[in-house]
Amino acid sequence: MIEKFIKMLVDIDSPSGFSSDIINFIESKVKEKGYKTSVTKKGALKVYTGDKPLYALSSHIDTLGGMVKEINYDGTLKITQIGGYPNNSFEGSYCRIRNIEGKVFTGTYLIKNPSTHVNRDVSKNERTTENMIVRIDEEVKSKEDVLKLNINIGDFIFFDPKFEFTSSGFVKTRFLDDKACAAIFLDILLNEEKILKGKPLLFYFSNYEEVGHGASTGFDDTVEELIVADMGVVGEGVEGDEYSVSICAKDSTGPYDFQLKTELVEICKENNIPFKIDIFPYYGSDGSAALRAGYDIKVGLIGPGVSASHGVERTHIKGLKATKDLIMGYIKRK
Repeated sequence: MIEKFIKMLVDIDSPSGFSSDIINFIESKVKEKGYKTSVTKKGALKVYTGDKPLYALSSHIDTLGGMVKEINYDGTLKITQIGGYPNNSFEGSYCRIRNIEGKVFTGTYLIKNPSTHVNRDVSKNERTTENMIVRIDEEVKSKEDVLKLNINIGDFIFFDPKFEFTSSGFVKTRFLDDKACAAIFLDILLNEEKILKGKPLLFYFSNYEEVGHGASTGFDDTVEELIVADMGVVGEGVEGDEYSVSICAKDSTGPYDFQLKTELVEICKENNIPFKIDIFPYYGSDGSAALRAGYDIKVGLIGPGVSASHGVERTHIKGLKATKDLIMGYIKRK
């Protein structure tokens, strides 16, 4: 079921700054179950399972994306990144350009002069944002042609997520960071309501995490603990894998709460949940944003291991289930 919710969420474009569509979708789903909700002035969604929440759980629904930075003389576009990602991982991606009127045009993200038949050095050309273009699928040959389509500076660019769920249990799609955990939250809210009913919990769907200030506002004054559910790191130098839930002891912003980390480990051991304790060297989370904003709360960070983060991401249903099981184990204690 979690993979179905992931598919629903990745099909809704939501780069940082363009989140109302997905927030409205999630809110409509949870309201069907009778949950009290509110939307912050900044656009994040809060879902309550009881009054005066003591415990908050946060995931983010904003993703990487792009915005039109410049219209080139030949009718192609330069972009500015929303969030940070390696251009080589996004090269060749199909994308959509949305103008201010809401009309959507398709395109492809490419290196400049991409044909090997005229550019012998195409494989050697550096993949910087300055050297990349969006080729629009319209008959445009000049900047003036693009402007006639009412495509302008500041229009959003959405990348195709390329979702696939394999028979071996892998979920392959862009934006598992962090629609994987948002999907887990949705699964819990829609299918575990009997366990959640009356508990002093706040589910917080953040919408500016990729640009650093997602969970810096919006938590109720009563909240004492925050569990951030975001992607776990997979790669050289870390312990995480796609089949476990990662419990982060420290990231680039500093250590997470020791007592809360210990409790999360205890829950995994008591319930035979596969887990890894890890340190993420180049990582910040909504927990970091909340602490920097001055919230006096304990913060923990968990998430399913995700391969090739901010690129061609992949995880496994085992890691997703382990993350859900840990969250449910935490909830049952409260």
